[in-house]
Amino acid sequence: MQNKVQIVPDDLGNTIRVSSNNPEFGHVRLVQKRVTFGNNGWVKPANLSTLIHGKVEDLKEMGLATATTLSGKIVIKEQTTPFSQENPDRDLKIAGDTGIICCSYGEPIYRKTFFTADLAAEDVLVSHTNGEDIKQANGTYSPQAEAPKQFAVNPSDAFSDLISDDEEETEEEIIDELEESFDL
Repeated sequence: MQNKVQIVPDDLGNTIRVSSNNPEFGHVRLVQKRVTFGNNGWVKPANLSTLIHGKVEDLKEMGLATATTLSGKIVIKEQTTPFSQENPDRDLKIAGDTGIICCSYGEPIYRKTFFTADLAAEDVLVSHTNGEDIKQANGTYSPQAEAPKQFAVNPSDAFSDLISDDEEETEEEIIDELEESFDL
């Protein structure tokens, strides 16, 4: 388990980046490479980043001006309410390069990363329900693939290819033969 995050300095080597609007405030940029596992079981490496905001004085007191790593982890938090009331569109979750906003039952999903010292903290994710829109934007949508396939099989026809013309077997006999052949 990864329990350190990297502190990324700016182009001048400063780990604490001072705000151009108010020099009393600043932030530190953190990055972490994490491995996650998708719903389908695939390993998915992810490069996460976040910012720690605060007064420059407080960030210096924490030793962040000279540090290169910090104990903790970056977690992802998703929700259907904006993180910012002043700029609610700021943290919308967008599906790749499609420009499609990920939604859960018609509500937009907001996504943000946070630093935490709690190594047991877990990501909070919201499943999107507009997969068809995203597939369509990616050019991978197929209405036939979305429609459930229905098969109508008459039980007597299900085993018809196993019954020879000169020998009538009962369904029980066929099932017994199948179980024997598959060691069930």
